[in-house]
Amino acid sequence: MPEGTVTSADGSTIAYTAWGAGDPIVIIDGATAYRATNPLNQETAELLADEFLVINYDRRGRGGSSDTPPYAVEREFEDLEAIIEQAGQGRPATVFGWSSGANLALNAAQGGVPIARLALFEPNAAVDDGRPPLPDDYVERLDAAIADGRPGDAVALFMTAAVMLPEEAVAGMREQDFWAGLEAIAPTIAYDARQVGDTLSGKPLRPELWKHIDIPVLVMYGIDTWPALAAGSRAIAAHLPTSTLAPVPGEEHSTTADVLAAALRAFIKEN
Repeated sequence: MPEGTVTSADGSTIAYTAWGAGDPIVIIDGATAYRATNPLNQETAELLADEFLVINYDRRGRGGSSDTPPYAVEREFEDLEAIIEQAGQGRPATVFGWSSGANLALNAAQGGVPIARLALFEPNAAVDDGRPPLPDDYVERLDAAIADGRPGDAVALFMTAAVMLPEEAVAGMREQDFWAGLEAIAPTIAYDARQVGDTLSGKPLRPELWKHIDIPVLVMYGIDTWPALAAGSRAIAAHLPTSTLAPVPGEEHSTTADVLAAALRAFIKEN
């Protein structure tokens, strides 16, 4: 289980862990998650390491990865490209993304990052009234909270507006020990908001969105997930001509390592 770093185009250091050998599978976490907080990635990687080189990296500003302001969505495309080229030795890569990390994967493919195939788990989309849209000033409010030295308020806004938790539940979370860890990576929440863009606006996806993606795409959602998340996955799959929609065992915005590993293995072998 070697650990290492790559250097992104702007000089940021991106930390990763790798398992196995073969063509790479790169895992991208969603908002707030990174290697130390998402053990499911390691469990999945260990199941695939017999055949693939599985790379899990900390997105910039989280865990072992540094950050270089100012942020732009293209910086994370460059981070992913550096992972593929340096850690993955430039071999054809499958990129798997959780939640808003799946939106990042789509945006990176659209932006020209060399990706052989995309696998996505419950990417972010809201195209109807199945869930409240993100506030129009969501990104601005996140930025203001960080600029004002209020990282807890940025986390709370994410939890209520994006995750849709009740305010009283978030108030209780602020008293827990794990809250300090969320505050530490709070500046990166706005990064995910920018990657998600207008896909959580409650309006149909723009026709030109991801129009250059012509590689195989697997869109997964948990059979017992929240209805709005399943609907978002269906909307994105319908939007992408090269996609396959796959309901899999799972609930509450997640699945298990054995389910995910089997789905990724089958998808790669078929494409």
